Amino acid sequence: MQPVFYLLLQRMRLPLIVLIVVYAVSIVGMTLIPGVDDQGKPWRMDFFHAIYFVSFLGTTIGFGEIPYPFTDAQRLWTTGVIYAAVVAWLYAIGTILAIIQDQGFRRVLTFSSFSRHVRRMQDPFYIICGYGDAGSLLVRELTERHIQCVVVEKDPERILGLKVADLLEDVHGLCDDAADSGVLIAAGLRHRCCRGIIGLTGNDHDNLTIAITSKLLAPQLPVICQSDTGDTAANMDSFGTDYIIDPFDIFASRFALLFHLPSMYLVYEWITAVHHAPLSDFKAAPEGNWILCGFGRFGRAVQERMAAEGVETVVIEAEPERTGAPPGTIAGRGTEARTLLEAGIDQAAGIIAGTDNDTNNLSIVVTARDLKPDLFAVVRQNQQRMNPVFEAAGLDLVMQPATLVARYILGLIVAPLLEDFLRLARQQDESWANLLVSRVAGVVEDLSPQTWDVEISPESAPAVHDALSRGREVLLEHICTRASNRDERLPLVPLLIKRDRGDLLLPEMEEPLREGDQILLCGHERTTRLVQHTLYDAATLEYIQTGIDRPTGTIWRWLTHA
Repeated sequence: MQPVFYLLLQRMRLPLIVLIVVYAVSIVGMTLIPGVDDQGKPWRMDFFHAIYFVSFLGTTIGFGEIPYPFTDAQRLWTTGVIYAAVVAWLYAIGTILAIIQDQGFRRVLTFSSFSRHVRRMQDPFYIICGYGDAGSLLVRELTERHIQCVVVEKDPERILGLKVADLLEDVHGLCDDAADSGVLIAAGLRHRCCRGIIGLTGNDHDNLTIAITSKLLAPQLPVICQSDTGDTAANMDSFGTDYIIDPFDIFASRFALLFHLPSMYLVYEWITAVHHAPLSDFKAAPEGNWILCGFGRFGRAVQERMAAEGVETVVIEAEPERTGAPPGTIAGRGTEARTLLEAGIDQAAGIIAGTDNDTNNLSIVVTARDLKPDLFAVVRQNQQRMNPVFEAAGLDLVMQPATLVARYILGLIVAPLLEDFLRLARQQDESWANLLVSRVAGVVEDLSPQTWDVEISPESAPAVHDALSRGREVLLEHICTRASNRDERLPLVPLLIKRDRGDLLLPEMEEPLREGDQILLCGHERTTRLVQHTLYDAATLEYIQTGIDRPTGTIWRWLTHA
């Protein structure tokens, strides 16, 4: 609050001087002007009575003439005091109102309040720089999982949207430039509870500055940043940025799975889905030639992946020379039937509308399906506010950069093992992916499952750690069993056990657990706390293993032995 008081006193210096002078002159005048007491004798007001009288008179309360009726001279002086005090107070109050309305003062006040709230935070939190489509979705997903976060955003409209958002947790937001090191420090960069910094400003230079600042001021914290260009990504990597996210490359790599591992693509969609999202349906890309409209960053990434899969594409680009489009590119936007016919729409199996304009992308698909109704349509959606329109279009696949980025970061935060699992899963065949889909489908209903990590350690699983230290064998199925009924399995699927000697994909329930194991689980949200109960409660674990339900309370143990 120091800057606030300093600025307030600086602006109020002259009004305070005027008030002090008016009151001082008024008080001295009241003590110097003679009056008479109740017996008609000469009397002068002392300083105590003068201060008391001028104080209530200056605020126009007016209790009357004390302690004796005034003489004409005193009343004349009192009249002057009334007008002088009123004018002085109006001047001071007007100055205060002007200060409150001053944008600079309000910015300092907001900054001080924000810094104070962040300093008082006691739970782990993440700093999210940027509250656009990706940032807002990530904040909502984190708060629904009771993970606190702090938001820094330059756009006042977006900060206003944060304040009125219906979130499960209170989120402190500041309208300021996250590229400013002082702002990052105020947001908790050096706070003991800060768990990481996420750069989603939508500007590569700002994200790069955030990454550099964070790594220099708090090198122990993980930094996650979105990058739209290769040069910026390389610069971020040189400064040790932990995770550099390119949504176009992520989509292109996953989209390529539709051509030879469609079940694996379904695994990606289910396991990385947002909170309470409906289960995606099975899709497989049709064989044949494809038409790609737009050869920017998105189109280039998709075309390279499809070429690696042996899929031929015909590119339509409005500015082929500027974008470096491949030979044979058709000049045009793809919204015209002429360019689509020239690209061979009648023989194409699918079309990808990948420009940076949502209206043009929708126009491309509508025009293409007028020419060939059964065309497989993949469309890039740039803005979340267009969701109702894209949903009504009946598209086969929609690529949303913001959703991809938010889902990827959420996986890094909530289930760090998820990235390892997906990397290993890509090396498996379609039959393995079908097995995984069947297992996951068997434990979920209509909503996508939740994934989370479990570590066998004294802090995260004290009951299991204690049993292992005593030489008791603990199997994977023991922590996947319902505590109230040891014959009932919880609705979850173990996806991965990470060990120093090797990782186990889709481990069997009979797998013995070891100290230091990291386990990735997938299932219903409500099963999270049930698993945690078994990991922490030794009596529950013993009941699941042996069927013996030992009392835990002192009184119950005494009654049992009695």
